[in-house]
Amino acid sequence: MEMIKMMMKRLLPLFVTSMLLLAGSVFAAPYSREGGSSNALTAGDTTVTGYISDSSCGLKHMEGMGDDKSCTLMCTKGGQSKFVLADRDGKKVYSLDKAGQAKAHDFAGQKVKVTGHVKGKTISVTSIEAA
Repeated sequence: MEMIKMMMKRLLPLFVTSMLLLAGSVFAAPYSREGGSSNALTAGDTTVTGYISDSSCGLKHMEGMGDDKSCTLMCTKGGQSKFVLADRDGKKVYSLDKAGQAKAHDFAGQKVKVTGHVKGKTISVTSIEAA
């Protein structure tokens, strides 16, 4: 009987540690979006809806600059401004990382859903799709 108690004392911490590691790996693994899309979300990803704008105009484009798309493309041409996500409802402007800059060009002036890791007012972009 003493032998069984000693073995239990030694094996219990090993068992608990194993279960914690297993649970951690399950929650840390990426999961798929609805519909089985190939763009996998990670546990820390967030989707923010807004408009692809430029850092000069932000939430609202200036008068006389054409439509939102024209203004955004004109302001970002030559690196004068960077693409941003303008969340007009939440009244926030998010900077987009390098990957987001490349993806945002095709959506200039459009309402989009940007998915990625949000840290402060910057999004590390995983995907951009029309909203």
